Amino acid sequence: MSTRRNFITLLGGAAAAPMLAPLAVRAQQSLKMPTIGFLGPGTSSGQAQWVGPFVNRLRELGWIEGRTVKIEYRWGEGRAERVPELAAEFVRLKVDVILAAGTEAALAAQRATSVIPIVFPLAADPVGSGLVASLSRPGGNITGVSNLASVLAGKRLELLREILPEFKQLAIMANAGSPNAALEIREIEAAARTLAVETVPLVIRRAEDIAPAFDTLKGHAQALYVVGDPLMNTFRRRINTFALAARIPTMGGQREYVEAAGLMSYGAYYPDLNRRAAEYVDKILRGSKPADLPVEQPTKFEFVINLATAKALGLEVPPTLLALADEVIE
Repeated sequence: MSTRRNFITLLGGAAAAPMLAPLAVRAQQSLKMPTIGFLGPGTSSGQAQWVGPFVNRLRELGWIEGRTVKIEYRWGEGRAERVPELAAEFVRLKVDVILAAGTEAALAAQRATSVIPIVFPLAADPVGSGLVASLSRPGGNITGVSNLASVLAGKRLELLREILPEFKQLAIMANAGSPNAALEIREIEAAARTLAVETVPLVIRRAEDIAPAFDTLKGHAQALYVVGDPLMNTFRRRINTFALAARIPTMGGQREYVEAAGLMSYGAYYPDLNRRAAEYVDKILRGSKPADLPVEQPTKFEFVINLATAKALGLEVPPTLLALADEVIE
């Protein structure tokens, strides 16, 4: 009897094994952390002020890096040709969602996959660049937040006029490979015409073009408008060094340019945009589809002045302009 009972027990265990195995596999799968692919077209140091708010907001929403979510970081280092390769790598890794930091990264991710959800924390013109069908109904696998970069061109020129009442010539430095450059240049030129300001294009394609671009100015510009993109952000200190040597005040779209000795910046508050991008990622990881999540607009803006740069350029900043600034760097 004992032998028969043991035999039956063995049979029962053997029969249960095939049933238990799938359950164990499913349990393992359910414990697997979702993976976010953070696609940064710039450098880790240059975009550090974007990563922190994104990760912090994820933590507030219950996604703790290394414990409940994994984040894979990839950086283009300001080289546009690298970004599509990195997007393709995320597709091979089968990440659960791609955080594409900027229009260039979002377009590369969009070309790489129509299945993996994509969130952009900032895009100058999501509809015009072809990222989404409309702001209210993005369609497809991509959504996020616009930074309204080109729309703010007129406001930036008005701020320049406050500190340079008589300026008549404006140099515009833009990356020829940037998908946003043409749109923003049109906005700048339109705003310049209303102020009777002549524009001087400085189109570059790589870091080595920056110095020759300044050589072409030869005193023909009284201010420089830097059209933001990963290349410009990566080499912002080099740009500002040449601008200071040429005694040309600069205007940018984000505070990093001013922290790197630029004169002024005005634009959407990027930390807030990245926090809001984390909220999109949270919704997607919990089952929402990008197509059902409308693209949002920025609600916070910041104006930053570098007073040390103003003094180096011999410029007197009007008290009224200082009063408008969200931050003054001294």
